[in-house]
Amino acid sequence: MALSTQKTTAVTVFKDGDYVLYRDPAMYWTGKPGHTFVCRVKKAWATGEYTLTALVSDRLIEFAKADYMRLLPPLDAMRDIDTAPLHSADAADGMTAAAMAWLTQQHATANQRPELPEHR
Repeated sequence: MALSTQKTTAVTVFKDGDYVLYRDPAMYWTGKPGHTFVCRVKKAWATGEYTLTALVSDRLIEFAKADYMRLLPPLDAMRDIDTAPLHSADAADGMTAAAMAWLTQQHATANQRPELPEHR
């Protein structure tokens, strides 16, 4: 009797709106480039499959399986902002462009008077 050496992993359940890293299995197993990319979960189906939207291309991916998806938690995306040494001369060198854009926006809006909604 042969024993299987495959590891089984617990499958994560994703929610609508989650950001995930998706690996297209057909592209991956055929060796095509660009097989892994960031997506947003558009719809989580009761069947355990998902409809995704690729962030860069806006391409719709239907029937995606959770085995080929990994959650991209906000904590990881924002870690560089949370841990940046803001009081040193080269603090910006260790931050991503997205982190710098966020900080720039925060600085711009924090120093303005709040706008009131337009009167109807």
